[in-house]
Amino acid sequence: MGAMPTAPTGPPTGPPTGPPTGSPSGSSTAPPSGSPGTPPPAPSLADTPPGIVVGVDGSDGSLWALDRSFAEAAALNLPLYVLSAVNPAPNAYATGVAELAEESAERLRVGMQAVTERAVAAVARRHPVAAPPTLYAVLGNPIDLLLSASARHHTLIVGARGNGGFDRLLLGSVATALVHHAACPVLLVPARNTPDQPTVGHT
Repeated sequence: MGAMPTAPTGPPTGPPTGPPTGSPSGSSTAPPSGSPGTPPPAPSLADTPPGIVVGVDGSDGSLWALDRSFAEAAALNLPLYVLSAVNPAPNAYATGVAELAEESAERLRVGMQAVTERAVAAVARRHPVAAPPTLYAVLGNPIDLLLSASARHHTLIVGARGNGGFDRLLLGSVATALVHHAACPVLLVPARNTPDQPTVGHT
């Protein structure tokens, strides 16, 4: 999580692709910047009832995790929270440079929010009876945010590898940190290349 947001391409063979029509009904995340009537961001995960939290960063692995999270939330009758995070600018920047870095981070956050909304809308088509999730697109360290959520919520779900690279490693840095330090069960979902899994197309 935290990579330059681009619409995830998904596996080359998958179910129908194409741009979804918008965020699922009930989502409390604002639409992309500039949309009329933009609501405020969702409240902190610390203020929500215990549920399933899934981390999304636009990678294939996070899309499979998102798909699995819908099924888990429905099976357990728990609310679903979708978290995407962009690391903010370091505090050590000089005045002026720090402001530019913060503006850039906010643009990345808005872009990641749009990517996450498209992913959720695409995956939600496979789960028409599921309750709509609540989306959170925030600035922050994804590991810290997910570990903090683990103290309150039922299960964390993430892809086994995200956008951090290091393909030779079995687990990505976020997954590794959660497995060792989370206060609740962690479900790791590998990216798969099968024809019955959701794919998010470019808009």
